Amino acid sequence: MPFERSELDEMKQRWLDANIAAEKAGDWRPLAEFYTEDATYGWNYGPEKDFMAVGRDEIREIALGQEMEGLEGWIYPYQAWVIDEQTGDMIGLWRQINEGTRADGSNYGVHGIGGSWFKYGGNFQFKWQRDFFDFGNVSALFLEMLTNKACSDGMLKRIEKSAPGNLPGWYPRGEAPVELWDQNR
Repeated sequence: MPFERSELDEMKQRWLDANIAAEKAGDWRPLAEFYTEDATYGWNYGPEKDFMAVGRDEIREIALGQEMEGLEGWIYPYQAWVIDEQTGDMIGLWRQINEGTRADGSNYGVHGIGGSWFKYGGNFQFKWQRDFFDFGNVSALFLEMLTNKACSDGMLKRIEKSAPGNLPGWYPRGEAPVELWDQNR
């Protein structure tokens, strides 16, 4: 179903503004209002695990709550967007940057770029979102920050809590309630 380009551009701007507010507050849960009641949000966690939140409540509490806990002080500036008004596909490319700095003054940040693929559902809400990022570079950065004692207390708690790999929303590959890359959703 085609969408007006101006509507998609407005959706993008609303999303960007809300993300900046969430970063400043250190609370991403208010972003849940950008999803339909039955939306899904997922990503891959390396070779054995996928993450999937099903429905706005799980997106709020698990994807934007549990999964973002300890990431206060991080920003995710979007670098570029690709928008298809015929399909409602919106792809935003972003970086992950921490407020902490290395001895040389550079910020801790994931080398490379990540992204979010959204399916727009109308009414300024997404039907689904799938994130993609370089798990190897994220892991290497977290290890560097741990080694340099550059992690906040919240980030240390997050790492400790997620280490066993069995949090709500985490599924062994192929067992999530919704396929990670089901493009028809």
